Amino acid sequence: MLVRRAYVPEERRPASLDAWPFTVPCVSELVEHGLAFAAPVTFLVGENGSGKSTVVEAIAEAFKLDAYGGRAGRKYVNDRPKTPLGDVLELDMTPEGRRMRSGPRTKRKGFFLRAETAFGLLNAVSGMRGYWEADTSEMSHGEGFLTVFREMFQGPGLYLMDEPEAALSFSSCLQLVALMHELGRSGAQVICATHSPVLASTPGADIIEIGDHGTRRAKWDELDIVAQWRRYLTDPSFYLRHITE
Repeated sequence: MLVRRAYVPEERRPASLDAWPFTVPCVSELVEHGLAFAAPVTFLVGENGSGKSTVVEAIAEAFKLDAYGGRAGRKYVNDRPKTPLGDVLELDMTPEGRRMRSGPRTKRKGFFLRAETAFGLLNAVSGMRGYWEADTSEMSHGEGFLTVFREMFQGPGLYLMDEPEAALSFSSCLQLVALMHELGRSGAQVICATHSPVLASTPGADIIEIGDHGTRRAKWDELDIVAQWRRYLTDPSFYLRHITE
């Protein structure tokens, strides 16, 4: 592992927590108590607006990854200010993590894939030195994502993802599960914000459920998304009758 904990030092805490994103329960809890990482693969699971993407984005910035997405050691839009949380967040690193973050840019190993910006990024860097040779503009969105995972998610490093399932089929999600599991065993660290019960089932992963309560650790079969998908697939009319009648 590279990151033990994300936290906001006392001297960097905002004077007021009355503005977004500090009004979001999981963010205000992070400011007060920090967020610890207990396993090489961590999932942040929650509804839209719960703050999971905000937290992953800020962790990326604290590790010197671009909040827009991309690989470690390169900033794609140099004049973009940091996000409010990313501007104050610090990471408690392991010795390996400190060496990687403080070393030369070319030695930093990691990648941040965020679904909402990935399509433009993939097309912009395909074929460039240090990326992948395949032309992702000739692929489906999901095939492009899988190309990034295969080429850029290799070896010890920090790999961050924000809702990667947005472009993936069921079988592609399973391929990503296998990759994340292997990365966790290789000395890498993965932090992923997701709505997918398939991704969250990665063996050995630490799952943090995010919502109005803030954060709480949960087992896979205790997650709201797992219960909801089970009910829906068992009997879709249980939900549909409320929105179609």
